Amino acid sequence: MKRKASAEWQGSLKEGKGNISTESGVLSKTQYSFGTRFESGTGTNPEELVAAAHAACFSMQLSALLGKAGLVPDKIATSAVVTFENLEQGWTVTESHLQVTASIPGSTPESFGKLAEEAKCGCLMSRLLNTTITLDAKLAASH
Repeated sequence: MKRKASAEWQGSLKEGKGNISTESGVLSKTQYSFGTRFESGTGTNPEELVAAAHAACFSMQLSALLGKAGLVPDKIATSAVVTFENLEQGWTVTESHLQVTASIPGSTPESFGKLAEEAKCGCLMSRLLNTTITLDAKLAASH
C-alpha cells in the first residue's frame, strides 16, 4: 500500500512560500512557509502534519487493540505535540507527546493503561518516528 503527497516551494527559505497537496484531496495547495513553521503565520507546517498523523494513527491502533480485547470505545480523543529543536546536527524532532482520553464501556484504568502503552509503541507512526514518545492516558467515565 502506498500513499502520496506533494509539496512545492518557491523562493528563499525566509521569504519564500510553498503549498502541500495530498492524493486524497484533503489538502489541496495548502499554504506553508517559514512563518508557519518557525513563527505564528497562517497555514500549516511539516511538524503539525506529523503530530496529526501520530494522533490519528495512535487512536486507530488503540481501537484495534481494544477490539482484540473485546471492547468497543465510545470515544478516543488523542492529541499529539511534536517538539523540535535546533540541535548541533540541525533542526530535529526530539519528542512526540501523546495525550489520550477515552470512554470505553467495560474497561478498567489498568487494562486501558496497558493497551494505551501498547498502542503507543505499536502504532505505525510511532515506529516511523526516531524520537522519544511519551504518553498521558486517561480513562473517562462511560455513559
